Amino acid sequence: MKVNGILKFDKQVLGGCGSFRVNSVKLLVMVCAATSPAKAQSPTVEQIRFFETRIRPLLVVRCLGCHGDRKQSAGLRLDSRKAMLRGGESGAVVVPGKPAASLLIHAVRQADDDLRMPKNGRLTKRQVEALVGWIRMGAPFPSAIGNRSRDPNHWAFQPPVSRPVPSVARGEWPQATLDHFILAKLEAVGLSPAVRADRRTLIRRVTFDLVGLPPTPDEVAAFLDDESPEALSRVVDRLLASPRYGQRWGRHWLDVARYADSNGFDENVAHGNAWRYRDYVVSAFNRDKSFDRFLTEQLAGDLLPFQGEAQQHDQLTATGFLSIGPKVLAETDEAKMRMDIIDEQL
Repeated sequence: MKVNGILKFDKQVLGGCGSFRVNSVKLLVMVCAATSPAKAQSPTVEQIRFFETRIRPLLVVRCLGCHGDRKQSAGLRLDSRKAMLRGGESGAVVVPGKPAASLLIHAVRQADDDLRMPKNGRLTKRQVEALVGWIRMGAPFPSAIGNRSRDPNHWAFQPPVSRPVPSVARGEWPQATLDHFILAKLEAVGLSPAVRADRRTLIRRVTFDLVGLPPTPDEVAAFLDDESPEALSRVVDRLLASPRYGQRWGRHWLDVARYADSNGFDENVAHGNAWRYRDYVVSAFNRDKSFDRFLTEQLAGDLLPFQGEAQQHDQLTATGFLSIGPKVLAETDEAKMRMDIIDEQL
């Protein structure tokens, strides 16, 4: 997988699951070799670096689609050292320190029709050698790749529950159901809501909030003359439909993404097409693109299905998120440069 020239893994995408079903003779040999798994020792700095740059990306891209936390073909998970030593239907797949006795190596070498992994294409020679070297050094595995344990009682993991609307002392203040909850909390701590703004102040606040500019004199006059209950709603709808809305609120995201027309620092190399990503962000806000889709397109727009060239180009442009931002392109340590870029993105 190649992400804008920054992270370079294999271009083959996740595909068919490999099989770890072997005949009884092979199974007996492998299981006997794995009956005494080596105790995990704290990995060295170099081992951690090797795993994070050569092994973890390989497992994520080529293995975990079928052997991760969501799916375990043949009962096998490859997202932790413990899971590999436990193995699946055919027993342990890794024997620390002994690549020749490890089912994983036999599978990725695909020398036997009964034992092939992954099904959707062979690993490169360099990838196989990396796995061999990793197992030879004891299969250090700094941490699990899948979901980390989490507190099931944390509020973020609780399903939404419908609650009764609380009673409030100032029953005339709420204009919507949500207002009752806000006012109830204020009253519980002895606070009162802010004084209601006059209409001239209200339209200025709303206009500044949504488009970042003050209302024109004509817009103020029209709002003051409109005494209907829907007057404010009409103003809000008009402002949300304005292209300036996306420009105003898209800037917040562009700040987070560290958008600029160059890479900054001493080189300050111009990004000639950075404006395309900027326009994508502005358009996403104006089109009310769902936030989860907005994030997904920026992280993996080139891997998503599309209908027509327009959608394809839009999704490819979204991945500009991965290439913008400050970068020291003259960094002589390539590994450090990659890590600095990823750190900046995070």
